[in-house]
Amino acid sequence: MSDVSFVHLPTLAELLVLGAGQNFIEINTSKLGKRINKSQQAASKHLLELESLGLIVRTRTGQKFKVRVTDRGYKHIENISSLLKKALESPSSRLIAFEGRVVSGMGEGAYYMSLEGYKTQFKEKLGYQPYPGTLNVKLSEQMLAYSRHDIDRSPYIYIDGFSDGSRTYGWVKCYPADINDGKIPNSAILVLERTHYDDSLLEVIAPVCVKEYLDIQNGDKIKISVHTKIPKH
Repeated sequence: MSDVSFVHLPTLAELLVLGAGQNFIEINTSKLGKRINKSQQAASKHLLELESLGLIVRTRTGQKFKVRVTDRGYKHIENISSLLKKALESPSSRLIAFEGRVVSGMGEGAYYMSLEGYKTQFKEKLGYQPYPGTLNVKLSEQMLAYSRHDIDRSPYIYIDGFSDGSRTYGWVKCYPADINDGKIPNSAILVLERTHYDDSLLEVIAPVCVKEYLDIQNGDKIKISVHTKIPKH
């Protein structure tokens, strides 16, 4: 089984999709090549290699070939599928970790967190009332290059913008997160429609005062892990 190359997997998988797991099917290497994004010659070579590895069997009728995936071939795909499922469902695959240092903010967090238009939605949509203020985390240079991309591709909870009659407030995206490997499980990174901060700084909310709860201060390192799936609350 160790002789099976990664390049064989799409071909073997396509044969199963075409029904070769249960029956001998007539195969056209030109069409098979298009399905696996390879040339006709490459598809024909794959079939020969899969046959030599015992993953398929071929029969010839006149000028045409029929193929069927063997039990060994089916088992190989089944094992790969099981491994990929474990990888995607493992706890570590559901978190994207960021590291940085706690810094002082501009004092905006406490003000915005006190606004009723946000407070009501936080309670309803996050399942908790955040501490009235944000924790500001300055990302390390190593983390900065990937921060926006990794956060933007994660699921978020949308907080609508609103108007109090004299001023309009923008939307907020809350990305569910953990702090310091789950020591504070219910937290979130905020991405605001309007902010004075650049991408090097994360604003984090939690149901408790993070500094007091973890006994940390400005300059201390902290780890924020963003969920790739929104947890139930």
